Amino acid sequence: MTMQLIGSFLLWCIAFNYGVLILWFAAFTRMHGWMYSLHSRWFRLSPEQFDTIHYQGMAGYKLAILFFNVVPYCALRLATHAG
Repeated sequence: MTMQLIGSFLLWCIAFNYGVLILWFAAFTRMHGWMYSLHSRWFRLSPEQFDTIHYQGMAGYKLAILFFNVVPYCALRLATHAG
């Protein structure tokens, strides 16, 4: 596997994962009431707890994207251009 192929793969992972994050945020903001009513059937959650769980989930997902996709991509770019 070449470095260029790995870089291309990581770039596609970044794009896909940020797309999922944007879709999650859009669904959460536009369909908040429906999502809350659906989940409150299964779990006893206040609206504040529901919002907190989603906010923390989005923050954790964004950090995972940064650590596992963006940082390796940047390191790969630096390593291939430095040598």
